[in-house]
Amino acid sequence: MGIQRARKYGWPNAYVFTKAMAEMIVGEMKGDMPVVIVRPTIVTSTFKEPFAGWAEGIRTVDSLLVGYGKGRITCFLGDPLAATDVIPADMVVNSIIVAMATNANRPTQVIYQIGSSVSHPISMAAFQDMAQRYFTANPWIGKNGEPIRVGKVRVLSTMDSFHRYLTVRYLIPLKGLEFVNKAFCQYFQRVYSELDRKIKFVLRLVDLYKPYLFFKAVFDDLNTEKLRVAAKDLYKDADIFYFDPKVIDWEDYAMNKHIPGIVKYVFK
Repeated sequence: MGIQRARKYGWPNAYVFTKAMAEMIVGEMKGDMPVVIVRPTIVTSTFKEPFAGWAEGIRTVDSLLVGYGKGRITCFLGDPLAATDVIPADMVVNSIIVAMATNANRPTQVIYQIGSSVSHPISMAAFQDMAQRYFTANPWIGKNGEPIRVGKVRVLSTMDSFHRYLTVRYLIPLKGLEFVNKAFCQYFQRVYSELDRKIKFVLRLVDLYKPYLFFKAVFDDLNTEKLRVAAKDLYKDADIFYFDPKVIDWEDYAMNKHIPGIVKYVFK
């Protein structure tokens, strides 16, 4: 049933197979050992600790922020109304600590989904709007010393619109360049090959990430909510290990913590 449900929502078969097999193997081999499986969604910069906005390396949604802030991304393929299931890194760490402590003496196997798409969702459109406002007010300075001006991202919400956009903006001009290159005895071969390579690379990426770009499912975090309730009953200092996404003010987090943190620690 789990695999069928996953296929219904468009999860890649390899991912589903690997996840199902891993859970089955863990279940068979754990014996009486207590086991918890923590499955975070998109992990973003820290909410509070060790300090707000800390990040290391470019991951998933942050690569879009870097590309947009540097003026390299002018369009986006995906559903703007779909939930962007993100969770700050320190909340993931705290959830792991609490899950281990709470289940330490119970021969159990529990899966905790650590995300925000059910309890406190934010849409991709909202993130895009906040990124535009931030980089408009705080533009990145390019190598030439000039501020990089950003504009509203054009959202391509279907594969058909993506292919139309790609054809008009790139494939038709590339075809013209191919004709000119042949007419001038391969004089523009280097330029043509480079553009052709980039277009094929984009097409491969789109084919690879298509199930995620139009992913409409959400991750049920009921077990995680039960863990939060149990932690408050069991530990006096449970609030130290915060991991409830409902406490996040998404606009404050994005504008004053996450995006500034990505600019400070990730932008090169």
